[in-house]
Amino acid sequence: MLKFTIHTLVEGGDVCAIDLLSGETDLSRMVIKQTMQKGAVWLTRNKYTQRLRRAKKQLKRGDELHLYYDEQVLAKTPAEAELIADEKAYTIWYKPYGMLCQGSKWGDHCTIQRWVEGHLQPQRSAFVVHRLDRAATGLIILAHEKKTAAAFSQMFSQRLLDKRYQIIVHGKFPTASESITVEDRIDGKSACSHFQRLDYDLAHGRSLLEVSIESGRKHQIRRHSAGLGFPVVGDRLYGRPGDKEDLQLSAWRLSFDCPLSGRHKSYRLDDARLPQFGL
Repeated sequence: MLKFTIHTLVEGGDVCAIDLLSGETDLSRMVIKQTMQKGAVWLTRNKYTQRLRRAKKQLKRGDELHLYYDEQVLAKTPAEAELIADEKAYTIWYKPYGMLCQGSKWGDHCTIQRWVEGHLQPQRSAFVVHRLDRAATGLIILAHEKKTAAAFSQMFSQRLLDKRYQIIVHGKFPTASESITVEDRIDGKSACSHFQRLDYDLAHGRSLLEVSIESGRKHQIRRHSAGLGFPVVGDRLYGRPGDKEDLQLSAWRLSFDCPLSGRHKSYRLDDARLPQFGL
C-alpha cells in the first residue's frame, strides 16, 4: 500500500491547490480530489493549519500545503451511524463499532463528525463534544452550533450529564445491592468508576454490568474492569486473548437538562443494540 507525505511551500501566487499537488505527485487529479475530501490535505496560512477540502482553493505566497497520503487509510469505508433524535441544535446518534470520533492527519472520513455532516438532513456543521472509543458502541451527542457545542462541553466538564454504560465481562461479578467503586488512578490522573451486576450467564461464565463514571480517562472502564479481575469481553488491549467478539461495551443511556431549553432529556438504546450474552 502506498504511503507518503509531501510538504510544499507556495512561492508564487495564482495557483490552486489541486494544480500544485498534481505537479508534486504522480496521483491523478481525481485521486487528489478524493484525498482532499477525506481530510488528508492540510493548509498552513500564517499561524493556522487546517484541513483543506476545496480542490480549487486559490493559494497565496507563503502558504504551505501538507499531503498525508496513506492508501490503506483512505481505502477504508466508514461504518454507518444511526440517528436517534434530532433536536435541531444538536443530534443524538448511535455510533457503531469501528467508527472514530476524531480523525488524524491521514484523514477523517471514517469519523462520526464527517458521517453526520454528510448524511444529516437538513445539512449542518457538526461538532463532537464528547468521545467514545473506536471499539465501543453507543450514544453520542453532536452539536450543530458553536454556542451549543460550548454549552455541552461545559456540561461534560462539570459532570452535569448522567451517562450509563453496559458491558459484558468474563467471570461471575459479585452480586451487590450497591455498586462497586474503583478509584485507581489512570496515567497519573484521578479516575472513578462504579460497577453493578445486572445479570449472569452461567453457560458462558460471563456477567452483564452497568457502569457509571465520574471522570473520562482513556479506556477508563476497560482498565478499571480488568483491574478488578473481570476483563471486558472482546477487549484486545486489556482482556483475555482468544475472544472472537467485538468489544462488549456500549454507552446505552444519556440523561441531562438541555442547555438550551432547560427541559430534561433522556435517551436510551433499544434492546437490540445492547450487549447480549452468547453473541
